[in-house]
Amino acid sequence: MPELGGCDEERLRALRVVVVGGGISGLSTAFHLQEAARGRGLPLDCTLVECEDRLGGRIVTQREDGFVVEGGPDCFLTQKPWAVELCRKLGLGEQLLGTNDASRKVYVLWKGKLHKLPDGVLLIVPTRLQPFALSPLFSPLAKLRMGLDLIIPPRRDPGDESVASFVRRRLGGEALDKIAEPMMGGIHVSDPERQSLLATFPRFADIERKHGSLIRGMLSARRSRPSSAGKPLPTFMTLAGGLGDLVSTLADRLDGSRILTSREVVSLGAGADGGYRLRLSDDTQLQADSVVIATPARHAALLLDDVDRTLAEHLRSIRYVSTATVSLGFRRDTFPHPLDGFGVVIPRKEARRITACTWTSTKFDGRAPSDGVLVRCFLGSPHDERPALLPDDEIIRTAREELRSLMGVDVEPVLARVYRWPAAHPQYDVGHLDLLAEIDRLRATHPGLYLTGSSYRGVGLPDCIHNGALVAEEIVSRAAELTRLSARVGALES
Repeated sequence: MPELGGCDEERLRALRVVVVGGGISGLSTAFHLQEAARGRGLPLDCTLVECEDRLGGRIVTQREDGFVVEGGPDCFLTQKPWAVELCRKLGLGEQLLGTNDASRKVYVLWKGKLHKLPDGVLLIVPTRLQPFALSPLFSPLAKLRMGLDLIIPPRRDPGDESVASFVRRRLGGEALDKIAEPMMGGIHVSDPERQSLLATFPRFADIERKHGSLIRGMLSARRSRPSSAGKPLPTFMTLAGGLGDLVSTLADRLDGSRILTSREVVSLGAGADGGYRLRLSDDTQLQADSVVIATPARHAALLLDDVDRTLAEHLRSIRYVSTATVSLGFRRDTFPHPLDGFGVVIPRKEARRITACTWTSTKFDGRAPSDGVLVRCFLGSPHDERPALLPDDEIIRTAREELRSLMGVDVEPVLARVYRWPAAHPQYDVGHLDLLAEIDRLRATHPGLYLTGSSYRGVGLPDCIHNGALVAEEIVSRAAELTRLSARVGALES
């Protein structure tokens, strides 16, 4: 593709950018483009194109009869600050809502029974002796094996490995089966046997390298945490009205951009003036100096087949997994379970038809009316996507049968909502970072072309927001530099 030139006065007056994809990554990119361009005094002509009739991607919030139902993600991690920062920048700071940490218990299903995850287990690492020693979840040999992490020498090879390999090596097989597989694999909807440690949980590799032991490293981090006069944020937060409010507020703030929904980009090619030309499904033609593809990698590959076949093939090699969620609302006075925690994760070896269940009305306030409760079940996994592709009535029936078996819940729901996410979860397989390096190298040969989204450097909302912001800053910085160079040329010629 031709590089954006610096001598066309009209183009320098308005930086033309097309963002393809209206999920959180595309919205974040467009918003931060506006902010960065205004900060540098650069006029911006930005168009966001979304093939669906709504924005937000997998962020879907439905409010009905006092229930707040999330179809996709229901919260974001605060240790990565970018989602919290964006909410505050958008004026949503007062709407930020933390988890009810007084009820912060997570259960693990094992041999058909719910076992409380011991206090002090940080994701996979035990950091408190007594709760761990007394827990019936782990066998005596497993407890001993996990304790050997303190003396097992660190791995010297700096290369990537699977999450399963890492956990077995440091903590043993039971830690993998009962904690890492349902929790670490569940966060990314990934198979730990194929899941890249460096692409998904690089902190654990850093801890092993620095401290030689996960337990020692986590204890050191806890001791060295700076004291603060302010109350620390909860680990997870959301918005009181649901994450859909983030999407609608972002869309409202794109006052300097055009938003085109229900239109698909069907071709991408070289523009007549050295940029890019995009054709939409309604035959609209768009000219752009920069194009940001903020769609899943497999969709980006379709657009880039005629631009760079090798780049497209690399993007196509990123695998995806299908899932579904079903939220069920019940009357509180008929519900037989106390919901005394955030929910239950289910290891693959339990061979259940759901992979987890979030007790939503306990996890967050305001998710159910005062006389109701809300739970959410997850179906579909890297090993078996079929449950996620069933008809709605079968998904609801499956979830109800599992709740009856696991929690004794045999009452009629007053609300049932299914959300299906076919091929929606990118898989960061071992070697993912090497794949990204090659994708970046190939993309860089096409100035003005950018890729962002959950397929690349983080699946959570904070990462998607941050990576969109980084792309926006790179685009505007490049345009500002071209503007400066053009001004210098003009001054010399005069």
